[in-house]
Amino acid sequence: MQVKHLLLIAILALTAACSSKEVVDENLSEVELYQQAQTDLNNNSYTSATAKLKALESRYPFGRYADQAQLELIYANYKNAEPEAAKSAAERFIRLHPQHPNVDYAYYLKGLTSFDQDVGLLARFLPLDMTKRDPGAARDSYNEFAQLTSRYPNSRYAPDAKQRMIYLRNLLASYEIHVADYYLTRQAYVAAANRGRYVVENFQETPSVGDGLAVMVESYQRLHLDELANTSLETLKLNYPNHPTLVDGQFVPRVAEADNRSWLSKATLGLIESRPPLPPGETRANQDVMKQFQDAKDAIPSDLKPKEGDAVEEPQHEAEGTHSDRSWFSRLTFGVFD
Repeated sequence: MQVKHLLLIAILALTAACSSKEVVDENLSEVELYQQAQTDLNNNSYTSATAKLKALESRYPFGRYADQAQLELIYANYKNAEPEAAKSAAERFIRLHPQHPNVDYAYYLKGLTSFDQDVGLLARFLPLDMTKRDPGAARDSYNEFAQLTSRYPNSRYAPDAKQRMIYLRNLLASYEIHVADYYLTRQAYVAAANRGRYVVENFQETPSVGDGLAVMVESYQRLHLDELANTSLETLKLNYPNHPTLVDGQFVPRVAEADNRSWLSKATLGLIESRPPLPPGETRANQDVMKQFQDAKDAIPSDLKPKEGDAVEEPQHEAEGTHSDRSWFSRLTFGVFD
């Protein structure tokens, strides 16, 4: 009941926020607008602060608080759970003020918005595994933090961005392993091996590198590529001797061999086997006719079968009635009354 109440409160609050549109007094000066926006930010009234900051920017585009209003508008949209508006405001500030002393703050808020974009209402109350979700926002956040740390390595926000990048890198690597495991269960061993190799090559120093090697070993073994499997296994043993797939020095696959039998075959313990799928252009009737012909051929006694090398002459029959023997009536009726 508690979760239901929280959901109801959130829906009502969102509806009220969307339906109420604050009208900003047109007689307010630049200083008054900025001070009221600051008061709203301190009181966590982000919707009201957003309205006042937008009014300040539009009414006084060349005022003393114009640049600061654009920066704080990014923050207000971020805190108001409007990621797209926050990103748009950040990109606009970066485009208009590339040499601003606080432009690193815009880069940081842009990355932070993508970082928190996947953490919705359900993720806050339910134990969801973020490594199994779409990594689009995580990848965007990593790239945006990378821009900040590369362009402004001495920024006050760079240390926090680097720590978040480590977390995001581990998350992206774990996601690739989940995809590789899915390919293993679907017997797409080439795709699984490629995913494992991608993790090993692009996500070094992450906990998922050992899992990537294990995926490569298992995929190559299923593909009967013994040389590649042995090379990957030796690398796994050398660098990750305590990996869960290594038991007493022997590799144990993580995904069991897939059973492609039908449910009827499994239920009858193989007593009733289902037919394999038909090749393109083949029919069951054609298969039955061919089987009957083969059975009849196998039933012929061995002493009656032609010996190897003997040519079997097919009897030639003369046609009953030639074209010249047909009457004019038969020709006129196309042979219907013959």
